[in-house]
This record gives sequence, structure tokens and C-alpha cells, in this order.
Amino acid sequence: MAVTDYADLEITLNRWNADTYRVELRYSQPDSDVDIRLAPNTPALAKFDALQLQMLALDPAAYGTLLGANLFGDANVKTAFEKARANAQSQDASLRLRLFIDSAAPELHALRWETLRDPNDGSSLVTSERVLFTRYLASQDYRRVQLKPQSALRALVFIANPKNLAEYSLAPVDVNGELERAKNALGNLTLTTLDATQNATLNALTEKLREDIDILYLVAHGAVIDGEPRLYLQGDDGNVNVVNGGELVTRISELQNAPRLVVLASCQSANMNTQDNGALASLGPRLAAAGVSAVIAMQGNISMQTVAQFMPVFFKELQRDGQIDRAMAVARAAVRENADSWMPVLFLRLKSGKIWYVPGFGGEKKSFEKWPSLLDAIRGGRCTPIIGAGIAESLLGSRREIAAHWAEEFRFPLAPFAREDLPEVAQYLAVNQSPIFPREGLGKFLRAQMWQRYGSQLAPDLQNAKLPQLISAVGELNRKRDASDAHAVLAALPFPVYITTNPDNLLADALRAAGKDPQVELCKWNEDMNTESIYEREPDYRPDEKRPLVYCLFGQFSDLDSMVLTEDDYFDYLIGVTSNKDLIPGVVRRALADTALLFLGFQLDDWNFRVLYRSIMSQQGGNRRKRHAHIAAQIDPEEGRILEPERARRYLESYFGDADISIYWGSAEDFVRDLQRQAAK
Repeated sequence: MAVTDYADLEITLNRWNADTYRVELRYSQPDSDVDIRLAPNTPALAKFDALQLQMLALDPAAYGTLLGANLFGDANVKTAFEKARANAQSQDASLRLRLFIDSAAPELHALRWETLRDPNDGSSLVTSERVLFTRYLASQDYRRVQLKPQSALRALVFIANPKNLAEYSLAPVDVNGELERAKNALGNLTLTTLDATQNATLNALTEKLREDIDILYLVAHGAVIDGEPRLYLQGDDGNVNVVNGGELVTRISELQNAPRLVVLASCQSANMNTQDNGALASLGPRLAAAGVSAVIAMQGNISMQTVAQFMPVFFKELQRDGQIDRAMAVARAAVRENADSWMPVLFLRLKSGKIWYVPGFGGEKKSFEKWPSLLDAIRGGRCTPIIGAGIAESLLGSRREIAAHWAEEFRFPLAPFAREDLPEVAQYLAVNQSPIFPREGLGKFLRAQMWQRYGSQLAPDLQNAKLPQLISAVGELNRKRDASDAHAVLAALPFPVYITTNPDNLLADALRAAGKDPQVELCKWNEDMNTESIYEREPDYRPDEKRPLVYCLFGQFSDLDSMVLTEDDYFDYLIGVTSNKDLIPGVVRRALADTALLFLGFQLDDWNFRVLYRSIMSQQGGNRRKRHAHIAAQIDPEEGRILEPERARRYLESYFGDADISIYWGSAEDFVRDLQRQAAK
């Protein structure tokens, strides 16, 4: 089912008074980002009969019927829900029903929403692929949710079986049985586990999660003690270490990349039910707030039979299309006859509901048919890569994360949507602090990030090294451990000219490592730059495969005055290159007009891309560009960003005057890996 085949209905519950909650409904149709507020101007209210619901705890159908009657008790709410569902059905779309519980009403999470039934006919609202129910949670975590190709997903199965569980009146965990059940559930995903000699400690879990794990499947006893969820993990001696759930949340929040999905699978013993009474489920909202995209937990003492039926169906469906909410609905339907079918709960902070994607070319029916012409252009020196920030994000972090970090640290006062816009946040710092502050601050931030992530692998004498040296060391580490390092792959190909918008030296380092002699040239867009040009030393220099030109459009860290960082910098840059065509060397201008352009690592709404586009369009040779097939691999599959390759392709084509543009649906790293495979044939 395509992304556009979903309509969205978000039901928000906010506290109104001691026992009443305001109900707000927002609806958006398929293929539309516009929210329609369905609730009337007068407050729509709901009351939940906690006592009566508790009395119906052993009858899920009756419980769900009463819960539906309570939620949709206001006629306006009921009518709005019916209209949204009817509108979705009329467009042959599934309805995403997202329940958002405000942080001021956490007690509502204790209600069994997964039993919810239609107020009209009493049918289940959580077991149909036409209505996808989730508990939707917002997060203040500014790390972006970066999707991965399905083939790259990695799962960690972490099972805790302390030696002295009997002292806590807990049964031993059948590690082999649990591992087998997890393997059956996870299907053909790439799995990793602890070594046989390792204890299941919190530190061991944290270290494993640092290995860029996408799915954490955690099996452990749990309990609620003094109102707090606890996990029975192991200490270094193998005995019980009762870990506060908040400590697990803190560890995950501190990771560079949090898991995309955490499955809190209550452990089983013999044919007994679990005994954690939903302790692990109470971690769901906290983990989502800490940056986990989706959490599945059991909100009661679920039976072995239900878990064994539910989990394999869920992961099998998840691997079909990556839609977590749809997979959850199918899995719930598979156990609907079981009395405890309502116990699995999904906490989600992904509006798209998608955890992975299939890399490839938007608009192309199967595989990309232009590989031969692209490879021919590369081998003939008629292709120019234009490199954006996305190609280095796995090493240096994303521009949006840096902007969000600064916005929080320096109390950025402007519109919330601008908090992830690095040029806008940098402009604020240049005015609020000093013009040089954001340039120096960026270096300090990157230095701290690199030491945090790679410090144990770097030589101690790099502590006082300049930023370019530190970046070079990190780049070398990555080239050694990753045979598909993007810069190394590009450096191995016979490009005579490389154009980059990035201020790092990763590309030049990779070219030198490949035995080439790159000539690095900076665009002299402002009068403060005094960097010597290769054309001053060698007026007759002509780039070739052995001595390629690396043209830095927006400066380098080695010359802070050369960096294009703030909004004013971008405006000044544009004024400079459009008013003085000779600022950009003739060989670069010819490359932009007379070769196939290969865009790598851009976002369409990025300042770097927009200003780059203007730079290209201001140069002569627009008609000649139409003779070449251009590739854009900047459509990064990120939650909340551009998710429709075909629309993005049309947008780019209109940008470039109907030039032949192919959009690669995936990250720059995905494209480079495909390019490497194709070039090796």
C-alpha cells in the first residue's frame, strides 16, 4: 500500500478538570499535509468511568465497548469520527487512528485502549487494516528519525537470566527457548546477541546498542516497585541487579542513534503467564520521549500462546512494507480470539508509521535503467559529482541536529519550525553573540561530538589537534572499517572535477588515500579570503583523473572566513557569484553545463541545495544541460520529510528547466553502495 493511501485522524485528550478530559480531533486526507480541525468551537469533553471499567477487566469486549462509549460520548466527537472514517473509505484509504494523550494526563495510559470498540456496532477498532490504531507520542528529542533500507536493519536480542532469581520469587528464564522464539519472530532480520560468557548487564546492553542497532528485542522480568518500573537484569557477578526503568531510558537517550523499535517482550516460564503486571509497558511513553521511534510492550500478564502467535505475524508483516501500525493491526487480528489479545500495545512517534524503505529510483518501474549511460559518463570524464552534507552525516552528524542543539542551548527565540534550520540559528548567534561565534562554535561542537563517538579509537595526541586534522583521523578510521565509505568510493572513480558544499576535508583525504593528487580550490565569495588559487600557481592547470579539482563552493574549516554558514553568508554568496561570473573558474562552469550532474546528500528544502541551484542556474549553458541525464540522490528517507520520489522528481525537473532528472529514493550512502556494485561489474 502506498504512502498516500492513508488518512490520519489524531484524537488528543487533554485534562479539563479533575475527572474530565477535552477531546480534540485533527484530520488530514491522503496526499495532503493540511490538518482539518473536526471538533467544534465549544469544548468536546469525555469522562472515563474508571470504577466500571475496572469491574469489566475480565471481559475485554465489554470493557472495550464501555471505553468506546466514554471516548465517543460527546455527539460531536462521535460524528467527527464517523465523518473521518467515511471520508477515508470514500478515497479507498486506510484510516490512521492516533490517540495522543497529553503529558498532563498520564493516568489515561493505564486504560486498555487496545480493547477499543466502535460506539455504533461494537466491532473492534484495533484489528482491522482499514483502521490502524496507535498510541501516538510526541518527543522533545531533536535527533532526526533516519530510516534505513530493509536489508540494513539489525536486531539485538537481549535476554536477562540472573542466577539468583529464586531469591526474588521469580522463575528462571529459559534463555535458549526465548532466543529461539525471538529468532522465529524476527524472521530473516540480521540478529546479534550477547556472547555466551557475557552477563546481561545494563552496561553490556548500552555497548551493544552503540553498534547502530535498529530493533531491540528485550526479554527480562519486570515489576513495579514504589510506582516505578524495574527490570531484573544482571550485575557483573551474574546475580540480579534491579535496574530502575528510568536508568534504561537515560542510557538510550544518550545514544547517538536510538533504536527505531524497542520490543519489551515479557519473559515466559513453562506454561505460566508473565508476572510483571505491565511494568514494562509503563516504560513505553518514556522510551518514546527519549527518542525511540516505536515501542511494543505487554500491558498485562500475557500468555505464552498469545506471544508465540503475535510476534511472528507482526515481524512478518513489518518486513512486507515497513509499516509498524499496519503490522500491529494484522498481528492483533491474528490473536483476536485470545482473551489477552489486547495486551500488546504500540507507542509510536512516527507519523508515517514506517520503519524502513526500499532504496531505488523514484518513477522507475523496476531497477534503474540508466546505469550504463551513467557509468559511461563517469568513465569518460563527463560526470561531475556535487556533494552535500548528507554524505558526511554518519560521521559528523546532521546540520538539523546541530541547529536544534544550538537552538536549545542558546534559547533561540524565533519560530519553532526554524529551530532545525542551521543558517537561521547561526544567523541568530552571529547577531546575538558575535559574527565569528557560530563559525568557531561549529568547530567546538563537532570536536566534542567526534571525541564522544570516536575518542577510544583516536590517538591521544589528537586532543590538541586542529579540527581538520581531527576530521581526517575520523575519516581514515571509517575508510578502514567500511569498504563502502562514500568518499572512498567516489575517490576511486575517474572524476576530473568534484564540487562540494561541505567544509570538511574528507573528500580530499580519500583522494590522496587513493593515490591521487587533488587540488583544493575555494570559491572566493568574500573579500576577507586570501587563500591562494591553483590557477595563480598554474594558470594552465586542467583537472584530470590523477590530479582532480575539488572545488569548495561554501568554504572549508581551515579558513573560517571562507565558510558560508549564516543566512547573511548565503545572501552574500549569491550576490557575489551572480554579479561576478568569473568568481567560479571556467572549468567548473563548463562542468556544470556540459557534464551529467550527480547530486549526493542534499535535501530539497536545504539552504545548501537552494543556493547551489541558484549558483548553477546563474551560469551559462542551461540548454546544454538538457543533453545529459542527471541523478539526484539527495532525497533522504527521513521521517516527516519528502516521502514521495515521483513528486520530488517532478519538482526537480521544473527546477532544472525540464532537464532529464532521475531521483534516487534513499540516502547518499545507499546510492554510493549501489554505484560501487555497478562499477565493479
